[in-house]
Amino acid sequence: MDVKEINKYGQELVDCLKLKTSPVAVKLIPKGGEIPEGMKEVDETMRHCQLVDRVRRTGEEFYTLIEDQMCKGGAGAMGLGEMPPKVASGEFYFNKLKQFSTQGAARRTLERVPKLPPNSTEAILYSPLEKATFTPDVVVVISNPKQIMLLTQAAMYKTGGRIEASFAGKQSLCSDGVVNVYKEGKIGVTVGCSGSRTYSKIADEEMIMGIPIELLADVAAGLKEICPK
Repeated sequence: MDVKEINKYGQELVDCLKLKTSPVAVKLIPKGGEIPEGMKEVDETMRHCQLVDRVRRTGEEFYTLIEDQMCKGGAGAMGLGEMPPKVASGEFYFNKLKQFSTQGAARRTLERVPKLPPNSTEAILYSPLEKATFTPDVVVVISNPKQIMLLTQAAMYKTGGRIEASFAGKQSLCSDGVVNVYKEGKIGVTVGCSGSRTYSKIADEEMIMGIPIELLADVAAGLKEICPK
């Protein structure tokens, strides 16, 4: 898909939905792949959820390497490095965060978290969709439930069906919002997680949708048809 088309779709999403912040283009550069020439590296170490939130608000475009990603659990899920053993085993969520009754419950949840193979990603690119200089793999939209509803209706406009949501309130913007969408090629809806709602400025009344780039044109076309006038 041509980058100018992608930018046009991004602006249409902003205009039709009256989004207050930008949809975010996310691209996973496979191991050994090249970062686009002239793109800047992010200027501070942040979590993936913070990076998405920053880009949607500031309009910046940049790339990150493993050392730029503060949350190694999220980075590891996206194939940037490895999932920390204490996260993968559930120990972190059970012993430190106290979010499960047993470590087994935590482990079973983390085993089902969508993830890419360890060290399979070289870098991750971020940009507002309407200004992106690259073709993303996934578009992440953070908005209110009504706007997510309209995106859902837009996605159904051409062929119908249903969106199947799968989430656990864990690793939401990384695993649910990017990895599962990237792997399955299907739209995903998720509700955020404790980390993303603690460390970013995602509001209590906002939720998240991930859209694979292959479906962006259909979503944008459907949105133009059902968009409130």
